[in-house]
Amino acid sequence: MKSVEIYTTNSCGYCRMAKSLLTRKGVKFHEIDISNDPDMRMAMNERAGGRRTVPQIFIGETHIGGCDDLHALENSGALDTLLGR
Repeated sequence: MKSVEIYTTNSCGYCRMAKSLLTRKGVKFHEIDISNDPDMRMAMNERAGGRRTVPQIFIGETHIGGCDDLHALENSGALDTLLGR
């Protein structure tokens, strides 16, 4: 299965929902908390093509976007394919 990285902040409800979906699916992910790290937030912005909101989710090297994007992939059946399942 491909690696999953998720940029979060500790007060973000959408981050919690995205992590919950991944956890329910049994997907291990690396969480990068940018709450108090402006340098890491800038790195996330660059990596996410200028997106500034959290969560920002990457599967392998593919940027899939945020929580709504993750749920849309799950609902369409495409998430498992992206994960390499």
